[in-house]
Amino acid sequence: MPLSTLCLRCGMCCDGTLFTHVSLQPTEVAALQQRGLPLSQRADGSPALAQHCAALDGRTCTVYADRPASCRRYHCQLFAALAEKEVSLDEALAVVDEAQALVAAAGEALPPASEGEPRSVMQRARRAEPLPPESQAARERAEAFLDKHFRGRFGRRE
Repeated sequence: MPLSTLCLRCGMCCDGTLFTHVSLQPTEVAALQQRGLPLSQRADGSPALAQHCAALDGRTCTVYADRPASCRRYHCQLFAALAEKEVSLDEALAVVDEAQALVAAAGEALPPASEGEPRSVMQRARRAEPLPPESQAARERAEAFLDKHFRGRFGRRE
């Protein structure tokens, strides 16, 4: 239960904060298309599910039972630390809250997402060049925190 509590409070692996896409197996494409999810392609032409995932409703995955294998396998660094009892649920939730505050600070100078732009604050902040120095510093603080507590060995994927 604590692990699902963490994921439902966070959702950053699905909302575009951590990653820009989820790689798909060719066999997963039809099922996701039948559910009406918009798919994209990676640079190499392979199918992908763009992030902010269209199946995310708040912090809940609406295709959880049929989610792609990449989603099933992924556990962020914080999830692993909680599963291994390296941090308590309260500590993990505090990390999520801090991450969300840092992401919000990184987005303060950004205009709202317009049509065709990513909904993710971090994706838009990465594209908004040049940023004013204070906004650049806020983005860098958020990225470093996300790398340390969430991405771990996976690093940033664009």
